[in-house]
Parts: sequence; structure tokens; C-alpha cells
Amino acid sequence: MNNAALIRPGWTPATIALMVIGFMLFWPLGFAMLAYILWGNRLDGFKRDVSRATDGFCGAFRRGKGPSFGRGSFGTGNVAFDEWREKELERLAEERRKLEEMRAAFEDYAHELRRAKDREEFDRFMAERNAAAKKPSPGANDAGEE
Repeated sequence: MNNAALIRPGWTPATIALMVIGFMLFWPLGFAMLAYILWGNRLDGFKRDVSRATDGFCGAFRRGKGPSFGRGSFGTGNVAFDEWREKELERLAEERRKLEEMRAAFEDYAHELRRAKDREEFDRFMAERNAAAKKPSPGANDAGEE
């Protein structure tokens, strides 16, 4: 995910405007945008799980392992070639699974980096705010002595 994305989960001017427009056009759109603002960060895992499930399901159809619906097998008629192709497809599926795991690990790492950066900025803000609150204002003593 890109931090510079215009529409990202969170209270940004763009998401608030889209939510208001959604409520004005058709109220379920407004609620959908509100849900995205509140719970959009949780969608990454859901999207990843759905993608894996559909890849496995649709991949079976492409490889001819799913229901044929009257079609014949996708074999070429050359048994040796079909066996080699099947092994290569399995190897590629394993490589894809490894890449997906690495991508998920990197996304988790990047999310933790963003979280740590946000925590650091918030802690700095709170420290500056508390330091400013502890300093007495220069006119406070003058006003009390009158």
C-alpha cells in the first residue's frame, strides 16, 4: 500500500467527501464508505485469503482438474509432455505460493515500520506538548500581582 494514496482507510478529506456524497446519492454507499474508513485496514488479510482461495479454485478449472461441463481433458495426447507440463505447473504453483508468503511478510514488515514511525511521531508530539504545558507563560506572574 502506498501512503500517498488518495483513498485509503482513515479519516482523510477524500474519504469523508466520498462518504457524504455516498449518503446523498444512495445511503448504503455512504455506509459502505464509513465501514471502509473504520475497518478498511482489516481488508488486506481478507483480500489475500479470498485471492488464494479463488486462485486455487479457478486454477483447477484452467488445468482441467475441475468439473469438465462436457469438455474433454486439456491434454495434448502426448503422455510424456502432459506429465512434464503438470510437474512444471506444480513447481510454478509452489514458487507462486513462496512469493505470496514473501509478499505477505514484506507487507507485515512495512506495516510495522509505518506503525513504529507513527508511534515515534506521536510520542514526539506528546513530549513537545507536555514541555510547552510545563513552561509558565511570561505574562502569568504579572497578571496575578495586580
